[in-house]
Amino acid sequence: MSKTYYLTTPIYYTSGSPHVGHAYCSIMADTLARFHRLIGDEVFFLTGTDEHGQKVEEKAQESGKSPQDYVDTIDLEFKALWKKLGISYDAYIRTTDQKHKLAVQKIFLKLYEQGDIYKKDYEGHYCVPCEAYWTDHQLDEEKNCPDCGRQVIWLKEESYFFKASKYADRLIEHIETNPKFIQPVSRANEMMNNFLKPGLQDISVTRTSVDWGIPVPFDPEHKIYVWIDALPNYITALGYTDEHDQLMQKFWPADLHLVGKEIIRFHTIIWPIILMALDLPLPKQIFGHGWLLFDNDKMSKSKGNVVDPVELIDQYGSDALRHYLLSKVPVGNDGNFTIDLFKQSYNTDLANDLGNLLSRTVAMQERYFQGVVQNCQELTEEDRSMSELARKTPEIVLSAMLVNDFNKALAAIWRLIDRSNKYIDENEPWVLARSEDKRERLGTVLYYLSENLRYIGVLLQPFMPETTPKIFRQLGLMGRTPLQTWQSLETYGRLPQGTVMVKEEALFPRIDLKNKKAEQNDRAKAQAGKKKEKDKGAAQKMETEKQEVETENILPELKPQITIDDFAKVDFRIAEIIACERVPKADRLLKLTVKIGETSRTIVSGIAEHYTPEELVGKQVCVVVNLAPHVFRGIKSEGMLLAASDDKDSKIIILEPEKRAESGWKVR
Repeated sequence: MSKTYYLTTPIYYTSGSPHVGHAYCSIMADTLARFHRLIGDEVFFLTGTDEHGQKVEEKAQESGKSPQDYVDTIDLEFKALWKKLGISYDAYIRTTDQKHKLAVQKIFLKLYEQGDIYKKDYEGHYCVPCEAYWTDHQLDEEKNCPDCGRQVIWLKEESYFFKASKYADRLIEHIETNPKFIQPVSRANEMMNNFLKPGLQDISVTRTSVDWGIPVPFDPEHKIYVWIDALPNYITALGYTDEHDQLMQKFWPADLHLVGKEIIRFHTIIWPIILMALDLPLPKQIFGHGWLLFDNDKMSKSKGNVVDPVELIDQYGSDALRHYLLSKVPVGNDGNFTIDLFKQSYNTDLANDLGNLLSRTVAMQERYFQGVVQNCQELTEEDRSMSELARKTPEIVLSAMLVNDFNKALAAIWRLIDRSNKYIDENEPWVLARSEDKRERLGTVLYYLSENLRYIGVLLQPFMPETTPKIFRQLGLMGRTPLQTWQSLETYGRLPQGTVMVKEEALFPRIDLKNKKAEQNDRAKAQAGKKKEKDKGAAQKMETEKQEVETENILPELKPQITIDDFAKVDFRIAEIIACERVPKADRLLKLTVKIGETSRTIVSGIAEHYTPEELVGKQVCVVVNLAPHVFRGIKSEGMLLAASDDKDSKIIILEPEKRAESGWKVR
């Protein structure tokens, strides 16, 4: 029986055009929606736009439009971007929708009649961009808005207030007894320590100085302020206040509100308190993601560093952008975006890894078997190891996605892609094809690659919805829906013998970076030449001082010097981890089986606190092979895995070759 799953993005403020930061949030939400549909859940995915308020009113005046015409224009831009990105929302709400406005007025009236809203004069600091009032102690050190850092104004006006303080203790208790309610945990700590525990103040919920808003039903000079206007969209979209609110009964409480960290306070404090006042259950989780920075700086139109996602999509495709944001931006933290990083990711992960795996496999299937998938014959240990990785990958992806960890999910899929590419190099199908007696083995190798690609295609559907149909088409699986379902991954080897594959154009044509690099190098050389001519004497002096420092200033942590002959005694080799398991009753130890050339050996390594066995299988690493054997927990270890670590060994990173190397190669 399927479960229901209700998730939302924030409703995006229409004070400006959408940028890549908006795209990031919607891509995450869409990926979750698609994933839960894939595993069989009944999904309701809501997005929309927040269209009232002083800031919108000012922007409309600047553009020479009425507020309604202005928000209509911006709204179309958001919808056009979501279409380009394939955002598969089930409902789209605008706060200017008549249905929403009527529901908001009913909510306001209910809260007023039960005594949770009252009128009084208000005087204090106000931030126009954030549409928020602040007390003296809440302002930052420079007496600016603590959220956006801009200057605040002193505002005095009559206002209706919501009794937030009445529900503060109840909210504190809910957060403390429901540790998953606010994620990441750092956001929960921030809300508790900075806003709730110091004492929550009642909240102004109307304005008289703004015309562009929803009128208070019994006092039309007052316009309902953003909190009770915008936040209830999550329930008004489900039909709350309607007589027939079947969606509300079916999907509320929401499983996930996905929002940016700049509005986490409103969603984790004000929104839950409104729900408590309405006697409604609270959402199961509110997740505050980080900002998307450009060159490690916050995107801002005034800085001229806002990235237009439409341009990226038009040039590289929507899935390239989706993949970068989901795999390279750390979940819950700020992430960096630059065009160079984006292009590098495109070439490495998409063109080289995924694209080449598909094109090589299908091309060899066509060349050697006219595209017809052969049956598996006798299997090797290598085959079983790789198929076991494929079988385990859906479990890793599922566990990651249930906690919104897109990075971990995609890393698991890419481990299978990398392992499949290595499998091609290990088995050398082009060599097998030269001998008739190796033909059955050739068919088996290509079968395993094709079945892995089917797994990869199924798993990538939520992340890269435009790419996966292309994968299935080349695999000969278009129209064969049962082979594209999550349930089809329960059994490895379902790809039918006789399936006909057809090679098509490359999934991701490589981006040529040579010209750009040449231009950068030329500019750098020209600048260096000018500087050298201008200040030759100073440059020579600096070089001399640098050499003196390098020879005299030896770090105290370094070990005693050795000779080149001492170093030559150590035999470093490239090895491939072909199997890995935990050592029983040893929290830190992993037992690795590594392939070095044509031989294999066992190495015990103390990295279990930093890597899982599943993460390591298929990786190429650097090992010392002539180390005297040592026994750990009854296991004979014949080598040492090289890794980098901090002084306290609290962080450990294994050393891997930058490019694929032959197992057994010497490291010099």
